Amino acid sequence: MNLAVVYPGTFDPITNGHTDLVRRGSRVFSRIIVGVASDTGKQTTFSLEERVRLAREALSDVPGVTVTGFSGLLVNFVRTHDASLILRGLRAVSDFEHEFQLSSMNRKLDPDIESIFLTPDEAYGFISSSLVKEIARLGGDVSDFVSPSVQKALITRFK
Repeated sequence: MNLAVVYPGTFDPITNGHTDLVRRGSRVFSRIIVGVASDTGKQTTFSLEERVRLAREALSDVPGVTVTGFSGLLVNFVRTHDASLILRGLRAVSDFEHEFQLSSMNRKLDPDIESIFLTPDEAYGFISSSLVKEIARLGGDVSDFVSPSVQKALITRFK
């Protein structure tokens, strides 16, 4: 199908769970726009530019994927990229309530934009950016959870 989908997130940093969703999504969608959010209300470890760069490096081998930073409402970003779908990941039942609320609000803001959900491969279901940063901050090995360039950036950041 010739469909474009936006996969939004903070990606602070992008993990193997995120890249797994993009890789599997690329089998369904001709174009995936990874939207790295700047207005998250979160204190991020990496700047927007760093998060975009790391995501681009981690996804450089996936055809049809572009990575770009954005600010403002997600529905506006989706429209700007001529997409009508938002891709989100569900790791556990605990993610569902929050994601359901977000998708309902986005639908209220723009009824022409739909949200779709993928679950990660079982090998990645427990990975979160927060846990990865905590492990790296405490000197642990994160090589199973992130790409080599992200691992290097985490080591540098937490030295």
